[in-house]
Amino acid sequence: MTKVAIVYYSGYGHTEVQAKAVAEGAKGVDGTEVELLKLSDDGELDEASWAALDAADAIVYGSPTYMGGPAWQFKKFADASSKPWFTQNWKDKIAGGFTTSATINGDKFSTIQYFITLSQQHGQLWCGVGLMPANTKADGPEKLNWTGGYAGLLAIAPSDSAPDEFPAGGDLDTARSYGQRLVETAKRWNS
Repeated sequence: MTKVAIVYYSGYGHTEVQAKAVAEGAKGVDGTEVELLKLSDDGELDEASWAALDAADAIVYGSPTYMGGPAWQFKKFADASSKPWFTQNWKDKIAGGFTTSATINGDKFSTIQYFITLSQQHGQLWCGVGLMPANTKADGPEKLNWTGGYAGLLAIAPSDSAPDEFPAGGDLDTARSYGQRLVETAKRWNS
């Protein structure tokens, strides 16, 4: 059994939609157990969630991008992860990350870089999206990786949209593909 823990914060629900799509893709691989661990509005996790992170083969980080970085609730979680860092509980686990913002760019890459740095502090092995971008005139938001993210999963949710509207189309298909890739990478690494 390959265990995946998706730890995330979602301020308005859009990032939660993205997290669920990553989980859906991961669950599509036989022999996979996925836990969605949503940070509270105070940036907290319960003890069972911390134990799930310690037991996971892969940890996926998620947060909306606010003002060029992850939400403060996610940063609070990252700071609290110094306890498992001290004992190297997450060392050699596969890591990945995802983010949503209201614009095509929105400085989302800064959030992905934050996740990469956090994963490297923990001694994890980072897994990127592994997809070519949809970058021709004929391509649009319904295509896989139309945002062109390589290092991590990116999605767009316009500021006046509801979570049942965005992220959508190619962003969610890319999230499912990424969830599958994370599991397959963890299985390969652990075999």
